Order: sequence, then structure tokens, then C-alpha cells
Amino acid sequence: MLTTSKDDGPRQLPPVNGSWSAARLSQRFVADYKPHVFVDGPGVRCSLYVSGCPFKCVGCYNEAAQSFRYGFEYTDQLEERILADLAHSYVAGLTLLGGEPFLNTGVCLQLARRVREELPQKTIWAWSGYTWEQLLFSARQGSSDQLELLELCDVLVDGPFIQSRYNSQLAFRGSENQRIIDVQQSLTRPNPVVLDLD
Repeated sequence: MLTTSKDDGPRQLPPVNGSWSAARLSQRFVADYKPHVFVDGPGVRCSLYVSGCPFKCVGCYNEAAQSFRYGFEYTDQLEERILADLAHSYVAGLTLLGGEPFLNTGVCLQLARRVREELPQKTIWAWSGYTWEQLLFSARQGSSDQLELLELCDVLVDGPFIQSRYNSQLAFRGSENQRIIDVQQSLTRPNPVVLDLD
């Protein structure tokens, strides 16, 4: 169980009634798109930063993207650009972060489906304020969009940022509570398979 003070970690936690949903919250806005980056997973990656995150973690590195109306609308033209950038042989894959990808499934699912169909050799990484367990619970409560996005991912970096557990030496994470999870292996097991990349 995640316990934090109001001065440390998320200011809000996902409600058990499922009132956080992409259909209700997402405005299909993205905060940024960065092709050919090296910090959002292994190798050269194309990173899509979606807008909107109700966790509102204290110390969030991308606080402006907490608003679901921040940035610009996701368009077909942007999607085509991302796929063209991903097609380069030196690009390892797509990274979805934000914002909260699992509350922007209208954008992220559309893109992830196309990556799987057109560029199946590319990996998909996602960062989420949700934990693995919360995402699976949401799926059981009827959030099939979140489950489908999870199933399309290779790796999930899960959990909210907790400022008191910040560690600059961690690979691909901001705080020690966050885990790097092999999604495909974890979907067939009772507990998530956590990768040690430090």
C-alpha cells in the first residue's frame, strides 16, 4: 500500500469507483513529441508526452503536463511523423509518458496498435503513475482500454514519483518505489517480473 504525506508523492490516488477514465478526462492533447532521444528507455527512442495527469505528484518533473488541455491536439499528421521516425533502423522503439498514458488511451492505443502492426520489431515502453496492481484492478473493473494498452507494451515503469525516495542513480526511474516491469512475462504470472537495469 502506498502511503505518503500531502507534501510527498501523489496529491491524489486513483479512486476505486473508476471515475478516472480516459473517456471522461482525456482531451487528446499532447505536451510534446521528441524524436531520437536517449533517456526514455534503452537505445534511441521516439517519446510521446501525453497531456493530463490527476496524480499531481509533488516534485513532478513535467508539472505543466498535468493539465489535460496543455500542449496541442494529437493529429493524424503527428502520428504519421512518429511512425516515420520509428521506422529508422537505429530507433529502438516508442516511449509513452506524460502526463498519464493510461488516461490517454484514445491517443496511446491508436498509436501503439499501429506500431505493433507496422513496426512489430520496435519496443514500446510506458511510464505510469499507476502501479501494475492498480492497472490490473482497473482492468477487472471494466477498464478494457487500459488493459489493451498494457498488453501492447513491452515494459512498464510503474508507480507515482515520491520525492523522499528520489534517487538520481536509478536507471529510467525517479524514485525508488518505481519498478521496471517486463509486461509480456508478467501477464502470464501471478506477480510482476521486475527488471534490474541499474
